[in-house]
Amino acid sequence: MSRPLRIEFPDAWYHVMNRARLGQESFPAREDYLGFIELLMDASEIFNMRVAAYCLMSSHYHVLIQTQDANLARCMRHINGVYTQRYNARNGCDGTLFRGRYKAILVDGDSYLLELVRYIHRNPLRAGITDKLKDYLWSSHKGYISKAKKWEWLHKNYILDMFSKDKDLQTAAYKRFISIEDSQELIRYYSKKNMSSIQGSEKFIKWVKDRFPKKKKEKEIPESKKLCPEVVDIKRAVCRHYKIGEAELQKSRRGVENEARDLAIYLLRYIRSERLEKIGEEFNLNNYSSVSNAISRVKRRLRSNKFKKRYGQILDSL
Repeated sequence: MSRPLRIEFPDAWYHVMNRARLGQESFPAREDYLGFIELLMDASEIFNMRVAAYCLMSSHYHVLIQTQDANLARCMRHINGVYTQRYNARNGCDGTLFRGRYKAILVDGDSYLLELVRYIHRNPLRAGITDKLKDYLWSSHKGYISKAKKWEWLHKNYILDMFSKDKDLQTAAYKRFISIEDSQELIRYYSKKNMSSIQGSEKFIKWVKDRFPKKKKEKEIPESKKLCPEVVDIKRAVCRHYKIGEAELQKSRRGVENEARDLAIYLLRYIRSERLEKIGEEFNLNNYSSVSNAISRVKRRLRSNKFKKRYGQILDSL
């Protein structure tokens, strides 16, 4: 089975969607919603990806993102892959969680962003889940009307500036806009079974087609059906990459960082959601702070492109 090519270029905007397999819930528990949002936050830092809006529903999700480094496929492979592994580990499941590869609509950043933010944020209203958007916990709508620091990771200022350059007027303007129902044109577009993979003005669509002429479609590659990797699988993957024996992961020398061990610790926490106590036992660490410090060191290293590449290679091998 073939699939359309993804069009990727620096600073491209995408509306990304995916849905759970029939009969499954993408987010059955509060921890699942929080875990996916955490993944969006981490991916925005690790892969230089900007998240402008999101809405998580029980069976599917919507995300509006901008990829500064033309790396949509890498970002989504990380988000969907790690989330599925965590989901399987937590629920004792096997196989794929989502129906197939995510749907990504390339969006005209000059014309459609405001309407898409509204469309994404109004999902709970259209579904009849809530009467008030501010009461829905699992979308970025609250981030647009809040000045709390916890929302600083959200790429909302770029959108809010479209309403007014005056910061004092932006929130009120956004609230007025979001209270208006979605355009019928947009509703019709997203109700189509086979919607276009490009959304924008005629000028934008022509620019994309001229710059990225149609090529042969890619062959569909099925998602992995493995269970979440076991602790031993993660350790071995890290050791293979660093070309060291597993005994090296247990070594601790004062003042000398063990990068391989730090990364193994991070992956156990990040993919398997292991408790800090369990991770400490695996690496002969006697207190939680040692585990937390290792995780913090990896987060700092992930600002380096070289380390990001290494991290991605190990993830892909799991």
